[in-house]
Amino acid sequence: MVGQYGKRLAEEIISTHFGDLVAKVCRCLLHNGTLSLHEIVRYTDMPGSHVKNCLLILIQHNCVQAFCTARKGSADKTVTLYMAIFDNIINRMRFSKFLSLIKGGDLAPKESQTKEGQCKYALLKGLLQNGRLTFEQLVERSTSKEQQMDRVQEKHQSELRACFNELVRLHYVERCPRPEPFIYPEPEDQPKPTRRRGAKTAEQILSLEQQAIEAATLAESERFSEIPESSVESAEDGIVNHSPATGDKRKRETLETDLDLLVAIAENEVLWRANFEKLLYCLKTKICTENVRSRLGDDAGVVLEAMMEANSEQKIKATNVSASFDGILNNLAGSMTLDRVRTILDELDCKSATDKLEAIYSLDLNATLEACKNDEIEAVIKARYGDQGYKIFRLLSTKDQLIETDRIAEITFMEKKEAHQMLYKLWRDEFIDIKKVPSQGSGELPSISLWRFHRKAFYQTLLDDIFHAALNLTVKISQLVEKQHEILEDDLKNLLKRKFILQLSLLKLDDSSMLFHNF
Repeated sequence: MVGQYGKRLAEEIISTHFGDLVAKVCRCLLHNGTLSLHEIVRYTDMPGSHVKNCLLILIQHNCVQAFCTARKGSADKTVTLYMAIFDNIINRMRFSKFLSLIKGGDLAPKESQTKEGQCKYALLKGLLQNGRLTFEQLVERSTSKEQQMDRVQEKHQSELRACFNELVRLHYVERCPRPEPFIYPEPEDQPKPTRRRGAKTAEQILSLEQQAIEAATLAESERFSEIPESSVESAEDGIVNHSPATGDKRKRETLETDLDLLVAIAENEVLWRANFEKLLYCLKTKICTENVRSRLGDDAGVVLEAMMEANSEQKIKATNVSASFDGILNNLAGSMTLDRVRTILDELDCKSATDKLEAIYSLDLNATLEACKNDEIEAVIKARYGDQGYKIFRLLSTKDQLIETDRIAEITFMEKKEAHQMLYKLWRDEFIDIKKVPSQGSGELPSISLWRFHRKAFYQTLLDDIFHAALNLTVKISQLVEKQHEILEDDLKNLLKRKFILQLSLLKLDDSSMLFHNF
């Protein structure tokens, strides 16, 4: 559940990128949930044509998903509903991080200075900046920019397609989801599924919005289907290198015509977009490997990175990583010995199994992600409450159980009065919970205070604080951008320096928001 500051941050991002009118429509969807066009017009008090244009902009940039369902009270009539996609809106402030995956060499090592690396960078940048595009539009936009003329225009169409297809093959680019899938509403008289007594799990009920996302998502084979080569390029590659008979020639010409038609459709009609799921998975890999590198050494970080890259199911929320030993070795490219790799996999607490005579290693990332979160939390605690608050909080978060005040003072080597005061400070700021139990013996004795770190509730509180801080930084950056055109040239340098510092702080805050919200 996204808090109020998360929604306000999303509004500010849309306002900065697309203006106040589009932000007004987005605000309506964020605060009121899924709505029809008529309802949006009524809530925003805007002309219908303006609302339509705003929705088209939001859909173009993957911030809104439309879907159809049966109108209430009339099964024969349908209504189109619109829902805001909060995560995709927040992803708009991560574009520089996504592009750094190519520019820094994460996507294609040592390619950032090559023409191929520059081509991939330009193609992904075009999709991030302009939203959904056909391949033909993407090529036109890439070659129309002066800074990319020399890099892209000189490339042959087939070379551009090869770069684009590699982005698709690596799942950095995907075909757009279905525009308006139809969702069948559940019958009102249908009983809700209940959990049987003794059953460990209950049937998961998907909301209407979750059903719409699932229905819009293409099958994996279609979602990452590459653009085929034309018949001319196939012939140049030597695929057609013989002189067929007359009947075979007609068949070949028919096949070539069909192939060229498929190519034309894939280039001129199919819409493509950046795959945020894959890009976020890469950022998740960076965060996890940096944490492991700091705890277990550089080699452990390198092996974990190779393992996550070889993982067959690269989902953002998935915490289990599974990869074959050969796949890990291929990504390491001979930089370590086999014994050294096996030793590190054991240090990472990987579980091994054999599947079709192939060694498979699996790792639960929960421990690593929790370590990353604890580092973030402890940094906040230490900065706000000092060493004493840090010691108490670390004790409670490590033990993860109710502990009495005197016992806390004893373990942390603090005076009871100081420990009691610090505990109440942490409780007042909603960092820890308190539970009072009556003391044993006479009823005249005061109750005993037991303290505990409630992890899940605290994560939500901290995430809202992170979004609040990010909102304040975003507003300040927008104010500096407006002043940039008004101040004198002598003050411009100082303003740009302040803006740069704020942007760096925002990027750091975003790392924390990804950790507590996306991963």
